[in-house]
Amino acid sequence: MFSRRSLLAGATALGGASLLPTLAHAKGSVTAAIYPGTWEEAYRSIVVPALKKDSDVELELQPLFAVDQVAKVKAARGAPPFDAFVLDPGPRIMAIEAGLIEKFDGKKLMNASKLPAGFVDEWGVCVGAQVVGIAYNPKKVPAPKGWKDLFSEPWVSRLGLTGFQTTFGTVSLIEIAKVFGGSETNVEPAFVELKKVLPKIAAVGQPAAMAGLFQQGQCDVMYTNTQTVATLKGRGVDIEFVKPETGAVAFYTTLHITKGATEVANAYKYFDAAVSKGVQEALTKPPYNFIPANKDVVMPSYLPMKSLDEFNSFVLHDWAKINPLRAGWIEKFNKEMAK
Repeated sequence: MFSRRSLLAGATALGGASLLPTLAHAKGSVTAAIYPGTWEEAYRSIVVPALKKDSDVELELQPLFAVDQVAKVKAARGAPPFDAFVLDPGPRIMAIEAGLIEKFDGKKLMNASKLPAGFVDEWGVCVGAQVVGIAYNPKKVPAPKGWKDLFSEPWVSRLGLTGFQTTFGTVSLIEIAKVFGGSETNVEPAFVELKKVLPKIAAVGQPAAMAGLFQQGQCDVMYTNTQTVATLKGRGVDIEFVKPETGAVAFYTTLHITKGATEVANAYKYFDAAVSKGVQEALTKPPYNFIPANKDVVMPSYLPMKSLDEFNSFVLHDWAKINPLRAGWIEKFNKEMAK
């Protein structure tokens, strides 16, 4: 379990990482940010060897959550520490507005025609969708029906709580606020209810720590994405995913070339490999269970969508409204919820 001091220290450490020098690029390499945890494991296992085999390009991965990627590139002042972002909708808008992303030429992707309309735009390429809901240990607690259940027994005393630093944390806390009368721009009801039950909650941690806390049995309920659930299940952890009765949340994840990147040509090769049929097909399989973006990949029956056509039936959010408020939410959570 994380103390308030360790939670804030972790955030400081991530910010401090922006002061590190830019990595040197070897010939035939590209450096890319990647989400810690399941995404990093999956891309190291599948994308790295595929890019090396097909294009003889070494892919160096830097594990960072999206908001930390944006902060790190801002702090680098034109000397970006990586060539490529991986972003969810909110940080994508932030990075574009801050001028941190190069304009994108979709014609340089050989696999562009294999992607649905709109998956390639002037800023980058979509590599898949994420679905967020509630994970629980079926041997320890019954399946919760929705977000409100997390505030009562037997779930509240086994709940693992994390803040607004990630998209999955932000959307989950927004959905919690909504069931208590809030909205996607008013999360105060979530804070009010969380304060009431904070002494009972099993664990409060950094986003990257939640899977480990669950695996260690320090919590038995948490909000997360389906990829994390699949990865933990692949390790033999007792875990199942629940779509809340108000609906699971969905959003797209995209790749972008960093403004001032030194390995632009290799970044395009990396993106092309990431959306290729072979790589996307491999990512859909256990233990990763990614939702594919390539139209030639058959959606496996165990994924939370039967096709990307279902995307708009999930809960979606307006990040143009959320982004201006998010930094304040992160600060408030760290101050009031870290135990």
